[in-house]
Amino acid sequence: MIIFPAIDIKEGKVVRLLQGKFDEVTQYGEDPVDMARHWESKGAQWLHLVDLDGAQTGEIRNLDVIVNIAKTVNIPVQMGGGIRTKEDIEKLINGGVSRVILGTKIVEDRNFLKEILDIWKEKIAVSLDCHNGMVAQRGWTSTSNLKATEFAKELQGLGLTCLIYTDIARDGMLSGPNFESLKELLETVQIPIIASGGVANLEDIKKLSSLESDGLIGAITGKAIYEGKLDLEEALQLLNNAN
Repeated sequence: MIIFPAIDIKEGKVVRLLQGKFDEVTQYGEDPVDMARHWESKGAQWLHLVDLDGAQTGEIRNLDVIVNIAKTVNIPVQMGGGIRTKEDIEKLINGGVSRVILGTKIVEDRNFLKEILDIWKEKIAVSLDCHNGMVAQRGWTSTSNLKATEFAKELQGLGLTCLIYTDIARDGMLSGPNFESLKELLETVQIPIIASGGVANLEDIKKLSSLESDGLIGAITGKAIYEGKLDLEEALQLLNNAN
């Protein structure tokens, strides 16, 4: 299982939101590139980048910073937030991003997913951001009438190869992941899944790693590693020993 340190970028700074609320912002760093180097030096195998300004506006706003990170570190990065067009995806992939994460665009237009999977297949992921089992969109500011498990089945039918599951209510709360919903999703589809939201400590990492045989390939962590509740090196060592 891969642990993805999250670098959420807002106005060029490293921040975290509480439950995705744009008025509940905590800043953790001035320079996202320095932060990327920091997590790489601690042993991270991947980085998870989010353009929060992009998620809010529907247009990528921190492209230069994201490309700079991708070109600076020697580990792959995945990125989401504000990606709406093929041109956006092309710019990111040409800029060194290894996996592009889509959300709102796919909720609104499944044909777009079919088109881009034909071109970029393994380089595309969809973020399933959920509130009470329903899919949220537009930077988590609105909830659709789509049930998460039904949407996931649809995505599987279209040939998606990576799904990121976030429980919005847990995000930034350090209350532990929503294991019940995660297990339900793992039982529903065969798409490899990355869990996000609520990771608080080493015990959570241990429990998540027990779901690896069910199709969980990774976990994203943000607040826990920024506030010292979870030591990244210790977590990586735990997974290394387990293997």
